[in-house]
Amino acid sequence: MKLKHLSLSVMIMGTALGLASTQAAASGYQFGSQSVSGQGTAHANGAEANDPSTIFTNPAGLSRLDGTQVSGGLTLVVPHSEYTDNGSVKTVLIPGSSAQPTGGNNGGTFAPKAVAAPTFYLSHKINDKVTAGIGMFVPYGAKLDYGFDWAGRYALKSVNLQSLNINPSIAFKLDDRHSFGFGVSAQYMSATLEQMADATTGLNAGVFQAAYAKALGLGLSPAAAAVAAQGAVKGANISGDGLAHVEGNDWGFGWNIGYMFQLNENTRFGLAYRSSIKQSLQGTSTWTFDNVTGSIAGSPLTPAQIAKSKHPNASASVDVTTPETVSANFFHQLNPKVALMGDVTWVRNSRLKQIDIKQYSTPAQGDLVLHQNWKDTWRVSLGSNYQLNDSWMLRGGLAWEQSPVQSDDQRHPALPDSDRLWLSFGANYKINKQSSIDLAYSFIDFKNANVNYTDACDPTGKNGTCTGNGGTVKGSYKTYLQLIGVQYNYRF
Repeated sequence: MKLKHLSLSVMIMGTALGLASTQAAASGYQFGSQSVSGQGTAHANGAEANDPSTIFTNPAGLSRLDGTQVSGGLTLVVPHSEYTDNGSVKTVLIPGSSAQPTGGNNGGTFAPKAVAAPTFYLSHKINDKVTAGIGMFVPYGAKLDYGFDWAGRYALKSVNLQSLNINPSIAFKLDDRHSFGFGVSAQYMSATLEQMADATTGLNAGVFQAAYAKALGLGLSPAAAAVAAQGAVKGANISGDGLAHVEGNDWGFGWNIGYMFQLNENTRFGLAYRSSIKQSLQGTSTWTFDNVTGSIAGSPLTPAQIAKSKHPNASASVDVTTPETVSANFFHQLNPKVALMGDVTWVRNSRLKQIDIKQYSTPAQGDLVLHQNWKDTWRVSLGSNYQLNDSWMLRGGLAWEQSPVQSDDQRHPALPDSDRLWLSFGANYKINKQSSIDLAYSFIDFKNANVNYTDACDPTGKNGTCTGNGGTVKGSYKTYLQLIGVQYNYRF
């Protein structure tokens, strides 16, 4: 029986890279806001360097900060996403049978009502030339649950990822025009993923094969043996899905650098680079088949027991390299009230061509291969500040951001990503000389996206051992996000 090929189409994919599906704001797996002050300009403020959150965008900007400064923020991501199924199918392993509809619904409210992501930054000016700081932020994150009965459950049931990046940094002011910054990152990821497994496919195939061999042994013709085997499958009446639950975590390390050039007192330019981070995530997979029912003639075991015997608890691992980013930005104080700024960021998402998830158990289960064939992406943003009065500064920004997904057949339900447009508004309220509050609101509109993702695994094992169901998830997504941020700043 080919029970080891029961579906687990994205096992620890959430562990692999920190899925940023419908509730993340940036393209690919990156989370969208590491600074509320930056969010107010659609993250066009890389060269502004007005508070310690410059640690994330460009550590060279630390050289512009005086004394000791602290910024703590919280961004609330409010997603809205709808999926409509357009004919998802699963592979059936019984000879003469074609792929069948998976059945099920559109996933309901699979995105959460809201997800919160905190940030914390601290800077301290050591002397006229050196400033140090540390940042803590969420680079990746996801939380969605399609439920047990949605049409694409053999690709994904739910995912919940949490991550944290700790980023100590230091900046050197070389002279009045040139500054250089450097930082190191310790990045932690923890993820849980669940996926339904089509037990009916493997078990019914085994029933068919056993009954067919028996009928041939009794002297029936191949055609008659096939009819008898079909009857055995019908009599067994095996139905139900299993559930795979996967957990994993790991630490990884990287670095970032930045350069800032002050053309004059009103204009500056910045360049920044954030490295890739290599991680080897270790986790476990647990299978349950409590909802599998039916009986197999001549077997003392129930279908659920047989399925579990072929899918014992196992360890799993995946090696992942997150993409590096390169940014170029400018800031220009047009007059005492108006400032203009812009940013262009390149992300090397093409590193993520394919994810191979290895499973270690007895009996052996083949690798789970997730094909993506992602492309490198660009993000362009423009923003502005307006000093309304001594207490209030208003912000605004627009951004366009590419998705790394190249085609519908490479768009997975765990990341139904597409190109998007940002519209952001923000404000800074000065409470007194030492403290201020930043507020920001962003509306992010995703281009409507279709998914036509096929699990490339051959469940018959003809092309080698693998884990997968061989089915296709086919549907469409409509998505938009709202981001609401608040940040408190204090200067000692």
